[in-house]
Amino acid sequence: MNSKTLLAILLLAFLGLESTISAQSKFEYPFQDTGLSIEKRVDDLVGRLTLEEKVSLMEHQSAAVKRLGIPAYNWWNECLHGVGRSGYKVTVFPQAIGMAATFNPDAMTKMGTITSDEARAVYNDAIAKGEAGKQYTGLTFWTPNINIFRDPRWGRGQETYGEDPYLTSMMGQAIVHGLEGDDPVMLKTSACAKHYAVHSGPEFGRHTFDVTVSETDLWDTYLPAFQDLVTKANVSSVMCAYNRYDGEPCCANNMLMTDILRNQWSFTGYVTSDCGAIDNFYRTHKTHPDATTASADAVKHGTDLDCGTTSYKALVEAVKKGLIKEDEINVSLKRLFTIRFRLGMFDPKEKDIYANLTTDILEAPAHSEHALSMARQSVVMLKNKNNILPLTKEYKKIVVMGPNANDEEVQLGNYNGFPTKIITPLIGIGNEAEVVYVKGTGHASISVDDVSQAIKSIQGADLVVFVGGISPRLEGEDGDAGKEAVEGFKGGDRTTIALPKVQTDMMKQIKAAGIPLVFVCMSGSAIGFEWEAENADAVLQTWYGGQSAGTAIADVLFGKYNPSGRLPVTFYKNDSDLPHFHDYSMENRTYRYFKGEALYPFGYGLSFTTFNYDWAKKPASKYKKKDTVKFSAKIKNTGSLAGDEVVQVYIEYPDADGRLPIKELRRFARLSIGGGEMQDVKFEIPVSELAKWNPQSEKMEVPTGKYRMVIGKHSADQAVSAEFDVI
Repeated sequence: MNSKTLLAILLLAFLGLESTISAQSKFEYPFQDTGLSIEKRVDDLVGRLTLEEKVSLMEHQSAAVKRLGIPAYNWWNECLHGVGRSGYKVTVFPQAIGMAATFNPDAMTKMGTITSDEARAVYNDAIAKGEAGKQYTGLTFWTPNINIFRDPRWGRGQETYGEDPYLTSMMGQAIVHGLEGDDPVMLKTSACAKHYAVHSGPEFGRHTFDVTVSETDLWDTYLPAFQDLVTKANVSSVMCAYNRYDGEPCCANNMLMTDILRNQWSFTGYVTSDCGAIDNFYRTHKTHPDATTASADAVKHGTDLDCGTTSYKALVEAVKKGLIKEDEINVSLKRLFTIRFRLGMFDPKEKDIYANLTTDILEAPAHSEHALSMARQSVVMLKNKNNILPLTKEYKKIVVMGPNANDEEVQLGNYNGFPTKIITPLIGIGNEAEVVYVKGTGHASISVDDVSQAIKSIQGADLVVFVGGISPRLEGEDGDAGKEAVEGFKGGDRTTIALPKVQTDMMKQIKAAGIPLVFVCMSGSAIGFEWEAENADAVLQTWYGGQSAGTAIADVLFGKYNPSGRLPVTFYKNDSDLPHFHDYSMENRTYRYFKGEALYPFGYGLSFTTFNYDWAKKPASKYKKKDTVKFSAKIKNTGSLAGDEVVQVYIEYPDADGRLPIKELRRFARLSIGGGEMQDVKFEIPVSELAKWNPQSEKMEVPTGKYRMVIGKHSADQAVSAEFDVI
């Protein structure tokens, strides 16, 4: 070996040693090395923890492990319709059910992106202030709620995207994409599909009830949205529900958690319990004798995180008793840390692509504008007799009345954040016209003085806008809503779908005085207002519209915005249309199985213009199961005013002894069409997507036989139709 070669070898060795020393000086442990894969970093970190430390990290309020530089972290955060409960002033969008009424997944993705921007800003600020571990400032959000809104009496139905599995899936996938971002490895924030599964009230029995449904209902109604969010949207988290399913608590349910979620759907993210759900195993469900057996069983079934501060502490004892192995605990812990690493929580700041998001972006003008846009799109015009809307200047004296006319809290819904500025309907309408305001009634109560003032106010009035409905204080989650004894409500749920009588009685007096009446309903669910539907001159369903609800309502009333919202739930006439609240069978529930006549059908909503439908290309007459149904329609705005139309495609299935839905939404598209203009809209439906549960073969299969496709304005409309066979 010559001297030059030897010198080169020594130089390379020196440089390699220097590089190694330099690299080692940058981090104390391999899990801090961003050059390693997340899997290797997680393995290293978990391997350094004691059993007691591991268990402390499996509670939602995870403790710090100072010797390893692991900060405290609180997993519990909310962003149902904007960053919730953070203490910061943030953008508040319409309640989830209102966003569903937009039938606009693109707007939902944008909303999720805005929310995750604001969430990162809050998180960055909390970290800078040394507030790591403070609740409602983290990056793990327990949103969206994709339970099926099977019964309008359920108070938490307002948190969902309605009664239809397909609409729920599309809106749920959209917000997951907005929240989690586009990077295949790193997460912007973590979303969570909840509450898994077969969970939709009643609230007052959620800690004790046991649900058993047919496998047809399970697979055709209750599971599709969860499956899509796991297998298509790659949601990073799932929350298991309070209730039992088929005798077993959902958070330790062999069929739901092991067979379906982990094995069939190959879910690799983390599962959190609903808050206190593991405690329910031994306290209310009585399926387990104590916390030790409950916690071991939950972890064995893949519940990685306990939203609670009691049960999982018993895991240390469970290991000592041989009820669970430490290796099984490691599996759950690795899932949890994988999420934290994917969120960049153990990376240096210079590698954080979201570090530049500061509190300056909270309530940015573009964010507020999108909140207003979604509020406008969520407004559903249900009636417009003699085209009384939009209002003209001939209405000189307008009286604004009702319990929700000037109540800021109501329009924020639940699981909400708080904006700097809230525009109530009174403020919004007052910005457009001279108005007289009188409350008139409470939600379900009234006083003599209220009546007297209301009667005086309407004398000489040209029009009354009655802003009524209900409130998140009456409908909502058990413990948050229903704290006061009010007739028609119980523990956050409703015992009747009827609009509270005091409101209808007040509107009857207005009508008796011969004054035109516009009824604006704020609620998180379907209301049975038969009298109003028959007697009011116009009816708007506006949900809980968020910070800009008042502006959106006024814009529709005065014609600044052409209404385009559609009902994501069926509005029934009255309680007699509904099966028992506790019955989870889908028989005669929702538009998919309801055999009666609705007050307003699913998908319904009026416009200030009119639209005509025709085929551009009909589907073929026959398809095989491997084929794709391709078709298109021509939609013409036959009026002079530009407007949005929500084109809805429904499938009617071959007869199967009443087992299959009467009809089912399979595609939709929101189109903006100028006055007198026409657009073509193309659709494709893989035949495989028409699979339904077959009780004979006990699996999902595409039924063979004759199908009917209907395209129209809502679920009861049949603007154009065509038949085809699947062979």
